[in-house]
Amino acid sequence: MPNTTLPDAADAESPLKPAELQVLRAQYEKESEGAYISLQTKFNLAWGLIKSSSRPDQQEGVTLLSEIFRASPDRRRECLYYLALGNYKLGNYGEARRYNDSLLEMEEGNLQALSLRGLVEERVAREGVLGVAIVGGLAAAAAVGVGFLVRGSQRNR
Repeated sequence: MPNTTLPDAADAESPLKPAELQVLRAQYEKESEGAYISLQTKFNLAWGLIKSSSRPDQQEGVTLLSEIFRASPDRRRECLYYLALGNYKLGNYGEARRYNDSLLEMEEGNLQALSLRGLVEERVAREGVLGVAIVGGLAAAAAVGVGFLVRGSQRNR
């Protein structure tokens, strides 16, 4: 049964307020001064960083989640979702799909993962069409350029 306490994938698009993120960072830094940073504190900061609109923050969030994923098997399910979400926001769609598919293997009816799958597929399709348009445009520009060169060389004869 899916964990309904997790937000919808679209929630990732609404960043925390800077003051809210600073509270999470301050807690993390306070604990890092001691000998131990709790998994919950690390996870909370990673979650806040992934929600950020700043790419470096998002990358830091993915790094923290990767550390939790490796170190804490009991948090892997939660990490899979947020690793997928973080990679989606970073534009790493292959990684996002891989993490999300792993979660869906464990929980095929997970609504958050299904929602995220739709977002990833939509973005891949949109960027694929955009990529084809760019390549097509470059090819057309190259053809026009070659045409001008050929015409110019024929005039100079």
